[in-house]
This record gives sequence, C-alpha cells and structure tokens, in this order.
Amino acid sequence: MTDVLPVVAVTYSPGPHLERFLASLSLATERPVSVILADNGSTDGTPEAAVERYPNVRLLRTGANLGYGTAVNRTIAQLSELTPTGTGLPSEGESWVDDFVIVANPDVQWGPGSIDALLEAAARWPRAGALGPLVRDPDGSVYPSARHLPSLVRGSMHAVLGPFWPRNPWTVAYRQERLEPSERPVGWLSGSCLLVRRSAFAEIGGFDERYFMYMEDVDLGDRLGKAGWLSVYVPSAEVLHHKGHSTGRDPATHLAAHHKSTYLFLADRHPGWWRAPLRWTLRGTLAARSRLMVHSARRALKRDSRRELKLAEGRR
Repeated sequence: MTDVLPVVAVTYSPGPHLERFLASLSLATERPVSVILADNGSTDGTPEAAVERYPNVRLLRTGANLGYGTAVNRTIAQLSELTPTGTGLPSEGESWVDDFVIVANPDVQWGPGSIDALLEAAARWPRAGALGPLVRDPDGSVYPSARHLPSLVRGSMHAVLGPFWPRNPWTVAYRQERLEPSERPVGWLSGSCLLVRRSAFAEIGGFDERYFMYMEDVDLGDRLGKAGWLSVYVPSAEVLHHKGHSTGRDPATHLAAHHKSTYLFLADRHPGWWRAPLRWTLRGTLAARSRLMVHSARRALKRDSRRELKLAEGRR
C-alpha cells in the first residue's frame, strides 16, 4: 500500500509562482504527493495549465473568492471523498498518508528535503498540531515565521509602531527575531507553509472562516494551543517564499483587510461589555493606522506608475 501525502494550495491567479511551487516539490520529499489546487477564481489560466503539465495535480474550484482559510477548510473536508490519483475511482494500492496534510501558498519554493524534515519532526512531536519550516525571503534573509502570540500590549504596540519603527522592542519581542533558529514550540507559525495534523485541525474546526485573509494563521495557532496542541518550528526544513505577489496588485485593499483581521483577533480575546471601551480604542487606532497606510500605499503606486511611464517614454 502506497501512502500519498496531500498538498493543498489556494490559488488566485498565481502566475509563474505556481510553476516554481510544483517544479520544486519533487525535491521536498521522497514520498508520493498529490497536489490539490483550491482555486478561488483564477483568471490567468495557470491552474489549468498546471493540471495539464503535472499528472499529480488536480483543480478543485471553490466557485468564488472565498478567502484563504475557507478554501483550505473545504478542501481538507473533501479529502475523504477524493482519491490520490484524482480519478474518482478506488486507487488500487494507494491511500492518503494517515493524519497529515501540507497547506502552503502557491508562491512557496520548496527546499530539498523540506517536507520530509517536517514529517520527521512530527514523529518527534506527537502533540504537534502544526509544524512550520524556516522561511526565507527572496533575498535569502530569514523571515520571522515563528512568533509569540500577540498579547494586548505587545500586539497593539507592534501593530501601531511596527511600520514606522521596525526595531521597537515590542515588535522585536513579538517576532522573536533575536532567537537563533531552533526546533521548538512557538505561539503561531506562518500559514504560508504548514504541515497540519488533520485530527488536530478537525478538533478545533479548522481555520476560522471569518478571516478572509491575514491573521487566520495566528488564530489557528492560538486555538491549537488552547486545545492542548503545539505549533512547532522546524528550521531544518527550509522554503523560499515569494510573498506579496497578490498583495502587489491591490495593496490598499490588502492593508485594509489586514487591519480588519487584526481587530477581529484582538476583540475576540477581550469580550464582555466592560471591555467595550478597550475595543472601541482598538478599532479607532487600527482604523486610523489603516487609513494612513492605505493612503501611503496608493501614493507609492501612483509614484511607481509615473516612473514606469517616464521610462517607457524614454525608450521610444
């Protein structure tokens, strides 16, 4: 019997990133994998092209742009109805790997042996509900993908000061930037690439679907911890994340969504009528920050557009 590892990627016109994702996947594990593209309404044709090019890739259309967490939830929920080969017929000698699924963004590029390293770590951490690799930015620097949970003070100060004073003590502590990479439990892991234990994921109801994008991974780590599961950072596994390809299309909308999700996370953790003034303060502060950053992003887009136009005119 061959065990096939399911890999779920949410696509929304992923462009050339998806080819890198799929081409590097064969380096990440010696196990057979089956990739399920949970497509939220791509219009660039790349998911369809991937299905034609790679026999272990299938396309699962969600029917609309449901957001990241909702698309993942629906796909994982359907795994029991899907066969590893994608034929819809019983696959002789094949079954899904017991209790594990990879959830990753399509702009991830896999490092050699990265998935195998995550699976080996899962055997060392039987209470790990999610395990995440070391994530590198395109310039090779280490992205702080394993962090503390954002407490009221630490999270709020990071949210308010981070964009203007990146090295402030609250941001540095929250992002755990001064710690050497080591295999350890953390508060939460970047949702860009996770090995998820399906039993733990099912126990907490998967991603909270109120989060359209951003903070769903923070919320997942928090709820896993409250249910007695661990989020484990595994730096022996490495991936490269070409993050921001979708954000770049409409940074203003994405910034607004990030602030909305941040408020939802913090407000959820501080319920009750007696905390209403605190929630009002959080909402007002985050809304003001959102307006400021959206305005700045739109100005930057206009400036870049003018620069590109001048360059184009200069080449004529």
